[in-house]
Amino acid sequence: MKLYENIFIVRQDLSPAQVNTVTTDVTKFVTDAGGEVGKVEYCGLLNLAYQIKKNRKGHYTLMNVTAPPSAIAEIERKMRLNEDILRHLMVSTEAHSSEPSILMQQSQLSHDSPKESSFRHKDRERMDDRSGTTDGDNTGKTSDE
Repeated sequence: MKLYENIFIVRQDLSPAQVNTVTTDVTKFVTDAGGEVGKVEYCGLLNLAYQIKKNRKGHYTLMNVTAPPSAIAEIERKMRLNEDILRHLMVSTEAHSSEPSILMQQSQLSHDSPKESSFRHKDRERMDDRSGTTDGDNTGKTSDE
């Protein structure tokens, strides 16, 4: 059996409990096709790069799947038929990672926004010090001139 990563985006208007139900349905699709589901990561409600079916946000879920190659077409067909799933992507991998995915790390970073904004403020102050500007004056003139 081959290793796959499956990521899918669910409509924004569903509650977390309904997203959990969709995740359970996808897990059932995989097990019915003779596969196994390893790690499941719910990455949260994130902005989409562009609108999909009038949705600006979506619930992202990542699954590590072990399944025979013949089962993948059936799993993807059932995911296409589910109206709650906006997009999905099944990618073959060499090995499953036990660490949190990049998407999960980014969603955790967005929850730490006060700390992140203070870093941006400090960076802005350092850039102002280097350029010689004061009090938001971006003309490039220093206070000496």
